[in-house]
Amino acid sequence: MPSSGNVQHQIEQLRSELNRHNRLYYTEAAPVISDREYDALYRQLDQLEREHPEFASPDSPTQRVGGEAISAFQQLPHRLPMLSLDNTYSEAEVREFYARVARLAGGGLPEMVVEPKVDGVAISLVYENGKLIAAVTRGDGNVGDDVTHNVRTIRSIPVKLDGSHSGLMEIRGEIFMPKKAFLAMNEKRRELGEAEFANPRNSAAGSLKQLDPGITAKRNLGGVFYGLGYSEGYPDFSTHVEVLDTLAEWGLPTNPRRWLADSTDALWAAIEELGAVRHDFQFDIDGAVLKLNAMAQRRQLGFTSKSPRWAMAYKYEAEQAETLLREISVQVGRTGVLTPVAELEPVFVAGSTVSRATLHNEDEVRRKDIRIGDRVLVEKAGDVIPAVVAVLTEKRTGAERVFEMPTACPSCGSEVFREEDQVAVRCLNAACPAQLQRRIEHFAARKAMDIDGLGEAIVEQLIKADLVHTVADLYTLKIDKVAALERMAEKSAGNLIASISASRTRPLQRLLFGIGIHGVGESAARELAAHFKSMDQLMAASEEEIAEIHTIGPVMAASIRQYFDGESNRAIIEALRTHGLQFDVEQSTDANSAAFADTTWVITGSLSQPREEIAELIRARGGRVAGSVSAKTTYVLAGEEAGSKLAKAEKLGVKVLDETEFRGMLG
Repeated sequence: MPSSGNVQHQIEQLRSELNRHNRLYYTEAAPVISDREYDALYRQLDQLEREHPEFASPDSPTQRVGGEAISAFQQLPHRLPMLSLDNTYSEAEVREFYARVARLAGGGLPEMVVEPKVDGVAISLVYENGKLIAAVTRGDGNVGDDVTHNVRTIRSIPVKLDGSHSGLMEIRGEIFMPKKAFLAMNEKRRELGEAEFANPRNSAAGSLKQLDPGITAKRNLGGVFYGLGYSEGYPDFSTHVEVLDTLAEWGLPTNPRRWLADSTDALWAAIEELGAVRHDFQFDIDGAVLKLNAMAQRRQLGFTSKSPRWAMAYKYEAEQAETLLREISVQVGRTGVLTPVAELEPVFVAGSTVSRATLHNEDEVRRKDIRIGDRVLVEKAGDVIPAVVAVLTEKRTGAERVFEMPTACPSCGSEVFREEDQVAVRCLNAACPAQLQRRIEHFAARKAMDIDGLGEAIVEQLIKADLVHTVADLYTLKIDKVAALERMAEKSAGNLIASISASRTRPLQRLLFGIGIHGVGESAARELAAHFKSMDQLMAASEEEIAEIHTIGPVMAASIRQYFDGESNRAIIEALRTHGLQFDVEQSTDANSAAFADTTWVITGSLSQPREEIAELIRARGGRVAGSVSAKTTYVLAGEEAGSKLAKAEKLGVKVLDETEFRGMLG
């Protein structure tokens, strides 16, 4: 039997070897062993640690899979503020920036460093004596959320720095979701019928805000580090390049490329070169960061109240690509609206392959003179949503075909109709399968009834299996029937049924939005619930009584009255009643509600729960939530990465609260 000393030595050797392989794989992208060999080493270490718990260590690679879930995020202060950067889209402003830096630095040609601007979530790591003791989001720049439990699961981030350390150091960087991991995650969610994530940045932010670190551990996040905050016990650095090299020596991942420039021409050339390879990185980038290299010159230039004078971000414009528009298909929405969709020859644009793009409506197709067979320019709005922005008419051959909107619904074959004063073409068949699918998807959406797992693929199967004919039928589903669907199992079916059951508790305003009354969005649903207090009162109201609500108006009032006058719609409402959904507004009995009465709130930045849920807390206590800051705003609730709304609030002298203060008001 091996001695305890030999076991401890073996454990330490395995930890060291696994940490080295993590660094080679995640930081240097140069693995020297296979995944299978890595897993064998990992299992060997895990078994030894289980057999000898006296040698357990929070620094072990085995502790990166997540621990106990937490109940809420704590707030931690930054020892030095995390400021944002001024940004520009203009070459002229880049050149002006360099000239200004040169002037303030005392003349000459100062050296600048150009780095990729990672489109991720800003983070500050705190190491004490080389050990990770905290990871904090930017927050408001002074205070952020403690996400240490989640950051410890990211394998590219060392929980213990290489080398000898004595002192405390804040290390600044970005957490990101690799593009491959993002695509793989969305593919899996698509197969499960779950809602897909919008982009890698939002996915990274959501992953960091998980209360259960086990979920974060499965998201394959990465990190890039590029600067320092407060330090104590460490010598000063002379240049930014020295900082980057030292961070890499400590085992932290840094940007894989950087450029040095000592003139405006060299600076702009570096930006252009980075722009040409911007999609070659494993993470999304949305610009270039320009930083003064010499630390002494940085101290000389200093800071404004919001940003350093020695740095700037240049943002790249959205990319366009040329491709062939092969065909125009037509989709049917939940209200029966027919939407033309461009079926494209696949083209790579802004980091991914695009094969479809919405054309909005028949009038938009006519206005842009888009024809089947055209060569077109495609752009991603915000680098996410594909759109046809222009037709290359000079490349037409004469073989192109003018698009005609169908006269029959492509889903059910019913006749379609267009009112003279509207652009929308509609299928009027309430039993149309495509409409039913979209209505159920809308009903299950996060801002409506928030039914997790009820995605497009699952809804389609439920309809084909004749299990649902209205949204009310969701509450009659049984586990065995759902489990029999393709790519479903008893566990996932049980989770879906549980999520459907939980949706019974959603407030009336969510239900009014979810049932899909034409023209009634989230805001109108809130106003209706607040005014009438119950489904029955609203159903009994006349068109004139509904129109008295100043935000509703006569057109929407007519639509609402028409909906409730429909026999089939009233049958659905009654079925929902029998299934126990919320038909009345719950009045808050919170003793602190008086603090919210007659107040107007603006919510900005990332918070620990969705903004709409926070807004519901405010409204339930008598407050109002607005979309923009004005002199009439009572409070601004500012979360992580709050932007222009926070700046406007400070300018107008509006009271700004962080989430801790807000929770205190809630009691």
